[in-house]
Amino acid sequence: MSESLSQRIEQLGLRLPAPSQPIANYVSHVVSRNQLFISGQIPMLDGKPAFIGRLGEAISEAEGIDAAELAALGLLAQLSDALGDDLSKLVRIIRLGVFIAADPEFQRQGVVANGASNLLVNALGDKGRHVRTAVGVSSLPSGVAVELDAIFELKP
Repeated sequence: MSESLSQRIEQLGLRLPAPSQPIANYVSHVVSRNQLFISGQIPMLDGKPAFIGRLGEAISEAEGIDAAELAALGLLAQLSDALGDDLSKLVRIIRLGVFIAADPEFQRQGVVANGASNLLVNALGDKGRHVRTAVGVSSLPSGVAVELDAIFELKP
């Protein structure tokens, strides 16, 4: 019997959004051998970019954490789509990339990235533990505060 990712998310009191569609000449995800690569996911609310601005300016640290969590839900929506909502196909998250639009003086990228990391571990348990990069950047698509990408390991 397979385990549903969407049901796991609902147990956390959350809901997976519909997986976002590419807005340019790329695809949302690619499977290569036993790895799944998911394109950058931004925080979306009701189909629109959310948390517009940069950390240390228009966006507070707490809002940045919320933005990272919302982007992680988008990442999980892509994962669910790629796996047919069947978590038994997932071995683990390998790597999470977190990009944070921030004022040059902002130095708490890791704290903001924890919004995504914590959600992924809460949703996936040990399969959600990952290596991570959290970097500050000057801007992101649609002016959002956070963007995530990830690599997952799948069962052969």
